[in-house]
Amino acid sequence: MELLCPKCQHQLEQDGAHAHCPSCGNDVELLACCPDCHQPLQVLKACGAVDYFCQNGHGLISRKRVEFILPA
Repeated sequence: MELLCPKCQHQLEQDGAHAHCPSCGNDVELLACCPDCHQPLQVLKACGAVDYFCQNGHGLISRKRVEFILPA
């Protein structure tokens, strides 16, 4: 999925839960969502690891399946 900068509408370079616009220099924090129900995920951080948990019955979500979107 292509994410566009909210300031200048150029394509963002995504790095996990963060994105950077090479055009205007804007840094954006992305929202992690469940690929099944599209609701925000709870981010669990411990010992350098980051896990994602869906509180809507889908349990732990693999980092590879997480959908990152721009917050509203």
